[in-house]
Amino acid sequence: MGRVADAVSGHWVDTGAPMHWRPYLRLMRADRPIGWWLLLLPCWQSLALAIGSTGFRWIDLWLPIAFFIGAVAMRGAGCTLNDIVDQKFDAQVDRTRSRPLPSGEVSVTQATMFMAALCLLSLIILLTMNGATIILAMLSLGIVAVYPFAKRVTNWPQLVLGLAFNWGALVGWTAHTGYVGIPAILLYFGGIAWTIGYDTIYAHQDKEDDAMIGVKSTALQFGEATPSWLSGFFGIATLLAGMAGAAAGLGFGFWLGLIAYFGHFIWQLLKLDIDNPDNCLRLFRSNRDAGMILLAAIILGSIF
Repeated sequence: MGRVADAVSGHWVDTGAPMHWRPYLRLMRADRPIGWWLLLLPCWQSLALAIGSTGFRWIDLWLPIAFFIGAVAMRGAGCTLNDIVDQKFDAQVDRTRSRPLPSGEVSVTQATMFMAALCLLSLIILLTMNGATIILAMLSLGIVAVYPFAKRVTNWPQLVLGLAFNWGALVGWTAHTGYVGIPAILLYFGGIAWTIGYDTIYAHQDKEDDAMIGVKSTALQFGEATPSWLSGFFGIATLLAGMAGAAAGLGFGFWLGLIAYFGHFIWQLLKLDIDNPDNCLRLFRSNRDAGMILLAAIILGSIF
């Protein structure tokens, strides 16, 4: 089977990975790294925020690595669960019918066992952290389990995704400090607004197929008014990120970076064509850069 439709062209999964590994690597979206970036960046942002606010601790040498491994594994487990639940829907959508489950490359049993292995790896990583972080991370599992079903019952599955994908904004701070702080909470809610924005852009790729098979999304809910809605959500994301930086006591460098963060959102809105799937995918992927800009802003604000 060739590469999945929305995977990165020429990715090592399709060109260099052993053939019998490829279905599982595709199942965990190893060929679409943007997902784990968007899961990882709130963790790194929050950790940087905590370090800038309370100072460096030796555990901070390990935490970025732990978050990276955990993000890749948990994103893979979440995608596998999503594909198990959605395999019938995926078979009806052009962009997703080449995924391992609807294409028959992997069975449900095999996918379930693979998901369990990824969860076990995530748990091992989590157990290296403090007790408050372990409890907090476990609380996210309910949201992760609910998300694959959200698009069946609400026009706002992107909100549920935001609740799950930005949980790292709480975890990163807590792993450093042992408690949930106000800056982390503000960063979390700002991240939710950011996720609603970028995943609405992503959902515009499938809006015709989604409407036909009865899947709900903010792309269908907002329709032609999408740019106006995105302006609001990106504005909220910037405002709450700014409030998080202020609450953490970050310096002037943060505010310079925050301007660049907002500028990236303006660029996305200017370039957006909701009727062009390639354009939507490119802008969705560009949100890795938006997240990196905010991370850089936090680090700069910790320095000066």
